[in-house]
Amino acid sequence: MAQKKQIQELPFKSIPEASKNYESGNIVVRMIEGLGYRYYWATDGLQAGDLDYKPSDSGQSTKETLKHIHGLADVLKNVSLNLPSIRPTPNQSEDFVELRKQTLNYLEEATVNFKNKTPKELAELKVIFERGGKQSSFPFWNMINGPLADAIYHTGQVVSYRRSSGNPLSKGVNVFMGKTKE
Repeated sequence: MAQKKQIQELPFKSIPEASKNYESGNIVVRMIEGLGYRYYWATDGLQAGDLDYKPSDSGQSTKETLKHIHGLADVLKNVSLNLPSIRPTPNQSEDFVELRKQTLNYLEEATVNFKNKTPKELAELKVIFERGGKQSSFPFWNMINGPLADAIYHTGQVVSYRRSSGNPLSKGVNVFMGKTKE
């Protein structure tokens, strides 16, 4: 008897319904959901030529940019758990499909963990980096202007790179509404 392999849909194909309250944690969640939606569609349908695309000899390729975004998503997840982010990111997949899946799942895990957090609870979270056994710690604010903003920025680069490599973003992606007409 053949078993059907169940394919799990990746998160952020659309932005979930907004929270009813504007608790601090929910504002952070909405920012991550916006990132997740942008990333989902920026990476949907990328081909080998897109992944290899570099805007210049000194620039990063799309795949290298995606690996950087993955590392940033790892930081967001770890901050939501108040855990250190090991640098360089250990066991980062070279496989695009796995890298994309893991990035989206990290973002989803962060949204679950930040949901309904109070200002006091957010203030207790730290951005912790560990490199070579040494840790450095920063206030939660740095997560917003650092890894979160950086991931949004680089996701925009991926959209630009895919246009330049001849594979533009799918029509119907609406970042304002968080829905895509297919």
